[in-house]
Amino acid sequence: MLLVILGGNAIGFSQAASDEGSGDANTKGKITGRVVNESGQPLAGAVVSIRGYTNSARELTLITDAEGNFQATNLAPLAYLISVSAPAYVSAPRDPDLNPIGYYRIGDSVRLEMIKGGVITGTVKRSSGEALVSVQVRAYMLRDSKGQPARYSLPVYSDTTDDRGVYRVYGLPPGTYIVSAGGSGYGMDPYANDVPTYAPSSTRDAATEISVNAGADVADVDIRYRDEPGHMVSGSANGPASDNQQGFSIVLSSIFNGVAQTSSSTYQERSSRGFMFTGVADGDYDLIAQTYSPAAEWQISESRRIKVRGADVTGVELNVKPLSSINGTIVLEESKAPECQGKRRPVFGETVISPWHNETIAPRDQPQFIWSRGGPTIADDHGGFSLRNLAAGQYRFNTRPMAKYWYLKSIAWPSAGKAAQVNQPPDAARNWTTVKSGERLSGLTITFAAGAASLQGRVEGAEGQKISARLFVYLAPAERDKAEDILHYFVSLAAEDGSFMLSNVPPGHYWVIAKAARVSDSNMVSKLRLPDENELRTKLLHDGEAGKIETELKPCQNLTDYRLAFKE
Repeated sequence: MLLVILGGNAIGFSQAASDEGSGDANTKGKITGRVVNESGQPLAGAVVSIRGYTNSARELTLITDAEGNFQATNLAPLAYLISVSAPAYVSAPRDPDLNPIGYYRIGDSVRLEMIKGGVITGTVKRSSGEALVSVQVRAYMLRDSKGQPARYSLPVYSDTTDDRGVYRVYGLPPGTYIVSAGGSGYGMDPYANDVPTYAPSSTRDAATEISVNAGADVADVDIRYRDEPGHMVSGSANGPASDNQQGFSIVLSSIFNGVAQTSSSTYQERSSRGFMFTGVADGDYDLIAQTYSPAAEWQISESRRIKVRGADVTGVELNVKPLSSINGTIVLEESKAPECQGKRRPVFGETVISPWHNETIAPRDQPQFIWSRGGPTIADDHGGFSLRNLAAGQYRFNTRPMAKYWYLKSIAWPSAGKAAQVNQPPDAARNWTTVKSGERLSGLTITFAAGAASLQGRVEGAEGQKISARLFVYLAPAERDKAEDILHYFVSLAAEDGSFMLSNVPPGHYWVIAKAARVSDSNMVSKLRLPDENELRTKLLHDGEAGKIETELKPCQNLTDYRLAFKE
């Protein structure tokens, strides 16, 4: 589950200068940056929001100056998220191979790119030709510009028709959309109880898919409104009483072609007898209730599948239960190597631990937003951390030491003693961790070790040979006893000029491999360490042995100006 969403594409950022020294976990600092458009021109007046991972970290809102610059000062040493907004602009999609981290720390200088959003415009009219005034029009993104579906739920953008029945939904990220008018099931909207009409004049199954490019207008997406009354879905949500006595958010998600699609929500007060949706079309749906309190955190019901077939569905009962959690500790192992002394240690507040669920076994028809409840976290001052609000499933854990001379040595569950009763495979890097509903696991240990090396250089083709547009440089362990160690595999996307850098690498012997990217090669930093990608890692080992390009990285060594020959 990917939890970090970057508000702008980080085209480049510099590592904090304090990596070369001992550093101070209590020293405050600044983050500077610049916001530009797709042509590299500065965006003045853009709103930049900077938020730390901890609840105690205040959110800063800044406005870029005439040159698109911003500066946040007096920041504590934490991991920070940065988002950007500007009228009619959207954030350029973050390339996880170009910027795999997705968050920042003090001392960084960032460059964030915004692109002009696309537009869908048209009219909404009845069959008589009468314009519909003040009807809500929604554009749902089915897939992004790379053809990938939304991770947790369909992004939705909306507008209301004017007195001519004209709507204009702007600021759309590039991608593929469907557009509907009417329906919502709540509020004072006079069309709320109608079944949504999808362009051109259909139910969801016959909706026209619309391709939107950056900065382009897609006109004449007209909707002939069907004026069909919908059905009612009602029931009640229940759960254990909490101190703050919050109510329940009820989410109704439609299922189309076996995949969860659009959703709507309503709210049930604690004192209320139940909830109700109106304007529901015939079809299959999943219902989930959820509630949140600072003490109990998120509580979610099991998903209830209902079928609406020409009649109302009533009496649905939803009972919320606490989600699961994992507690663990980060351990730091110092190095005795003289060349590693006096180097900056990792700062726990800058260290993000992210739980990623196994998407290959997660039900596609289940509302995907439940995975977003279990977000990343950072460790406390003593290295302790807690991953909360985890839905039942399989997980792995992403993290890296944000210090140049440290590497990720292991992620492990206890293998002996009372703590081993968690009944998980000891190597949590190589294996999925299975979490059951409401389970409380503890004892996960993440070990960072000092002595990391780095490899920086350039890929060079034969004379006159043009380097591929997307080229990956891999490290695979050349020592046979490390072949099964997932944490000894690394990858970097080479820049257009062939330059690359691999950092936080454990000392040892490695095969160095350059490979042109295939169409399906995306987010390789994450894919390379998936527990199920044994075939990919085995292929890299074979390629390394065949290529016979081997290098040794010594503790705390910075190997620069490395030249790597590339052959198509």
